[in-house]
Amino acid sequence: MEGTIGREPARTAARRARSLGSSSVVLTTGITVYGCERDEAVVFRELAPRVGVLPTITEAAVSEANVDLASGNRCVSVGHKSRVTNATLRALSQVGVEYISTRSIGFNHIDVDYARSVGISVGNVSYSPDSVADYTVMLMLMVIRHAKSVIRRTDVHDYRLNEVRGKELRDLTVGVVGTGRIGAAVIDRLWGFGCRMLAYDTNPRISADYVPLDELLQRSDIVTLHTPLTPETHHLLHRRRIEQMKLGAFVVNTGRGALLDTEALVAALGTGRLGGAALDVLEGEEGIFYTDRRATPPDSDLLLRLQKMPNVLISPHTAYYTDHALRDTVENSLANCLTFESGNQHG
Repeated sequence: MEGTIGREPARTAARRARSLGSSSVVLTTGITVYGCERDEAVVFRELAPRVGVLPTITEAAVSEANVDLASGNRCVSVGHKSRVTNATLRALSQVGVEYISTRSIGFNHIDVDYARSVGISVGNVSYSPDSVADYTVMLMLMVIRHAKSVIRRTDVHDYRLNEVRGKELRDLTVGVVGTGRIGAAVIDRLWGFGCRMLAYDTNPRISADYVPLDELLQRSDIVTLHTPLTPETHHLLHRRRIEQMKLGAFVVNTGRGALLDTEALVAALGTGRLGGAALDVLEGEEGIFYTDRRATPPDSDLLLRLQKMPNVLISPHTAYYTDHALRDTVENSLANCLTFESGNQHG
C-alpha cells in the first residue's frame, strides 16, 4: 500500500519527472540526499541533472549533526534504514527544509504528525510491486520445500533426502493479509500455481475472496503479510491469533517486522505449532540489517534463536532491492521534490 502526504500520487510525479528529462536542463533546484548508498548515488547523479536538480549526496543518515548539508534546500530525500528523530526534524526545519521525500513506501521511521507541526511535509514513493511480490512467492516456495535445510546439508556434502517432505502450492490455501499493490501482485502470481487464496483488508479493493482475519488464519496453510505498519497493525499477528492458525501453517512476512509478535512466533515454532516462517523483515532489525556483523554477531536473542531453526528463513529486508525498483525509487523521490517546489502539492 502507498500513502501520500502533501504531494501528488507518485506515479503522476514520475511521469512529470520523465517529461522534464533532458541533458540541457538548467540546474535550478537543490536537493540533499541522505542515507544514499553507492548504487543509489549512481542513479541520482544520472537522473537529477536531467530534471534540473543539483543533488548533495551523503551516505550518512540524516541527523542533527549533518542538517547543515540541507542549508539552502527546501527538499531532502531520506532512506528508510534509520529513524528520523523528532529532534532531527526540528533541526531540519530550522535550516529551511519544508519537504521530506522518503525513499520507501512506509512512513513508520518518521513521525509525520510531528514533522507537520514544525512545517515539514512528508511524502513517500512508489516502486515496482513486482520486486517484493516475486520475492514473497520465492520465500513461500523455499519454506514449504525446506530449502534452508536442503541447501545447508548439501553444502556439507550430505545428499540424503530429508525425512520431512515438501508441499506443493496447488494443495495449499494461501491467506494474503493486505491487498494493496504488493498484496495484489502476490495474488496475481499465485493464480498460476493453482492454490486456493483468501484475502483480508480493511479496505477491499480487488477481486478476491475476502474473509474476516480470524477466518483467514484458521483456514490458511500459508499466511503472508502485506499491510502497512500502523498503531492498529502493530503485532497484527499476536499470540492469540497465532494460536488460531492451522497446525503446521507457515508465516511469510515481507511487510514490516512489527506486524508479527516475534516472541509469540518463536514460541509457536519451537513447539511445532507452526510449520515454519520466512521473514524478510524482523522486529529490532534496525542497526543489524544492512550492516556487516560477521566480527560482532548481533545480541538479539530472538534473531539468533530464529536463525538456528531449520524451518525458518531470514533475509535482511531485501525483497524490494532490484535494479528496476531502485530506479523507480530515485526517480519518484526526485519527482516528489520537484512537485513540491513547483507548488503543485495536494493534501
